[in-house]
Parts: sequence; structure tokens; C-alpha cells
Amino acid sequence: MLIIGERINTSRKAVNEAVEKRDAVYITDDVQKQAKAGANYIDVNAGSRIGTEMEDLSWLIEVAEAAVEVPLSLDSPDPKVLMALIKRAKKRPMINSTTAEKDRFEAMKAVFQAREAEVVALCMDERGIPSAVDQALENAHFLAKNLTQLGVPLQSIHLDPMIQPVSVNNKNGLLALETLRRIHQEFPGVKTVCGLSNVSYGLPKRFLINRTFMVLAIGAGLTGAIVDPLDQKMMTHILVAETLAGRDDYCMKYLKANRAGTLVE
Repeated sequence: MLIIGERINTSRKAVNEAVEKRDAVYITDDVQKQAKAGANYIDVNAGSRIGTEMEDLSWLIEVAEAAVEVPLSLDSPDPKVLMALIKRAKKRPMINSTTAEKDRFEAMKAVFQAREAEVVALCMDERGIPSAVDQALENAHFLAKNLTQLGVPLQSIHLDPMIQPVSVNNKNGLLALETLRRIHQEFPGVKTVCGLSNVSYGLPKRFLINRTFMVLAIGAGLTGAIVDPLDQKMMTHILVAETLAGRDDYCMKYLKANRAGTLVE
């Protein structure tokens, strides 16, 4: 399972204050903890800082790369910001994200052609978040076809099924799971990723729903998630689910985690 650490986001009050004060010590400590906890990428996002996002994200890239060897996920709603900063990353980055919206995709083309990168692609278009599996698959086809035509290898594409809250519609969890299954059936070699916490929006004790849904999603083929790697119980659920899904040869990862004392009941 590819773990994209979600914590360095200026929508979080503590991170926003650290960016405002240029508190490199805070960012360094958090990034190092995420890497130690198992993050494969560190997502850096300053999108909430309207007017200074470019400078703030540039600073976050510099601080994060000085702190860890883990590559970065460059996260911005603004293609101009991503285009300006994609070459700043020392290691091959992840770009988070594009969609099947024609204008958005067109604006992102130059970013994908500027440098080789992993790409998070959201299965939504001008109609909004898909309300049916076929709609999500239609968007997935658009994204896979057009990204590969731009030179992005299929195995570097991470399709996001766009998980929606079960508090709004109790079938939304099933919609996401079936979309994951169909994506992996129709695009062998492609990867999938999700922002998991959307599923529990508006409900109490969200961690119970998030952790359980993660197990179901792995069973449906999910290969990556944007999560908080410092949530040890979530990381335990991921490890156990991957072991049960046949992704842990001879249960070696599970046994290693048990010996290290990182499995949390």
C-alpha cells in the first residue's frame, strides 16, 4: 500500500501558523515523524493561502526535502503553481491532482510534460463527483487514455474513485468499492488512491468508519491512500488488510511489525 502522508496542509491550523512564521523546526519534525511511520510520499499543500501559495509551497518543498529522503506529493488546485514548482523537487514527485474536467486537464498538460511524475487523477468531470459506477469509469477511461498519450506510463497513474460520505447516501461506500473493483478489472497495471476520510464526513467517531472502510477498500483493490501515517491504528488496519489480501509474502511485513511493536490493537 502506497501511503501518502497528508499532514502538511495549511488547512490545518498548526501547519498554517508554522508556514506563516516560517517555522522550519515544526515542519521538519512533522515530516520526519510521517516518514518514520511509513509514509512513501509526503504531501505538501499550501492551497488555502490565497495570494501567497506559490511562495509558501516553495518554502514547504525546500524544508521537507531537507528533512527526509521520502519524495514529495506536490498538491495544489492551481496548475500555474504546479508548473512553476514541479522542477523544484529534487526527487521524482507525485502531482496531486488532475481531473477529467476538460479545462482542468488542458491546463495540466504542460505540468505532465515538464517532468516525469506520479499522477493522482480524480474520476470526476464537469458533471461533478460521479453518482454511478459507469460515470466514474467513463472518467477513468478519459484520464487513462489522455495521460498515457502525454507520455505518463499507466503504472504511474493513480485513479481516485472519489469517495463520498455515507451520511449523505448509505450506498456511497458501495459505489466507491465497486468503482475500485471495475477500475482494476479494466485497467490492469493502473494504481488507485483515495482521500479516505470523506466516507465518514458528518458522523461521530469517524475513525471507526475510516479504518473499517480502509480494510474493505484494500479488499476491492485499493493500492494507495492519502492518510495520516501517525494514526497507528489506521496503519495497523492497513497492514493486516494487506496481509489478508495476499500482498504480504509469507506475512513478513506483519511479523516484522509485530517484532517492532508497531501493531496497535
